[in-house]
Amino acid sequence: LPIYLGTPCSLHPAQWPKSGEWTMDMDGRGEGGREDCTDVNGKMDINSKADINSKTDINSKTDINSKTDINSKEERREERLNKWLSQMGVCSRREADRLIEAGKVWVDGCPAAMGQKLKPGQKVVCGGVPVNAGSGAGSQKPRPVLLVVNKPRGIVCTTSDKDRAMNIVEYLDYPERIYPVGRLDKDSEGLLLMTNQGDLVNKIMRSGNAHEKEYIVTVDCPLTDDAMDRMAKGIYLKELDTVTRPCKVKRVDGKTCSIILTQGLNRQIRRMCEACGCHVKRLVRVRIMNIRLDGLKTGAFREVGQEEYQELTRLLKDSTSLPGGRGRALPQDPDSRR
Repeated sequence: LPIYLGTPCSLHPAQWPKSGEWTMDMDGRGEGGREDCTDVNGKMDINSKADINSKTDINSKTDINSKTDINSKEERREERLNKWLSQMGVCSRREADRLIEAGKVWVDGCPAAMGQKLKPGQKVVCGGVPVNAGSGAGSQKPRPVLLVVNKPRGIVCTTSDKDRAMNIVEYLDYPERIYPVGRLDKDSEGLLLMTNQGDLVNKIMRSGNAHEKEYIVTVDCPLTDDAMDRMAKGIYLKELDTVTRPCKVKRVDGKTCSIILTQGLNRQIRRMCEACGCHVKRLVRVRIMNIRLDGLKTGAFREVGQEEYQELTRLLKDSTSLPGGRGRALPQDPDSRR
């Protein structure tokens, strides 16, 4: 390197000034060259600029608090156990929480805990049966299934043992893991959707999304206009200490009516009728959103058609699958008793 007053210049040889061009100011900087030469005391000028060919930015800082990329990727691969069981077609998230709480779900030989996250490679057993060969959070999702079922009376929609009755999963004996979208009481019958798509279940069933479900209800006494008006406007249920959401009520005959709900409280229609002095003799669900029974025999099932599924997807477009989400706005119908 060329020496100027005993101090080497930091310039690349290609940048050296031509003969006669180098001069020095009183601060010891080369005016004919660049301002990145050291001064006469051998100290780097604080105003010097980094060489344009330098690979290291002297102004760059290293964040010592940043997490490693490996850890962040590992966290992204983890999934909540209840969500994973839903995606694997075992049950809904809500039912998964019940099974976990009941001690029926084990991970790597230990009872699962509420809110537990699943890592790739962990082995899951639900009700004594291994789930997806125990491949954990990295498991391949099963093919989507959505069935329309005409549930018979006497069949339950839960996997708990308290009813000591055949549940809908055992009844259908479908070759792939599926579970019901919501529930129908043991004494109720009619349309039930069965699927292995967790997000679909949540979007349909979240009360805040206000999706319609239609029932044909037969009671043990004549339905008065006053009773129908009370149910349509919203009626207080003492057992639940709540007022029901306004609904649509339409007379079919003297003791039968159609009720369209946008919520799903426990035994809601039976409680509404009892609040009006009637008892339900028969309750049949005939529609969920755009999906209808359409003559399907009791105990039979069919796959949802392509056009039905496309319309269902369109209706669910603005719905949320998150708990507590408000979903879409409630329908406004000033004449709810039609």
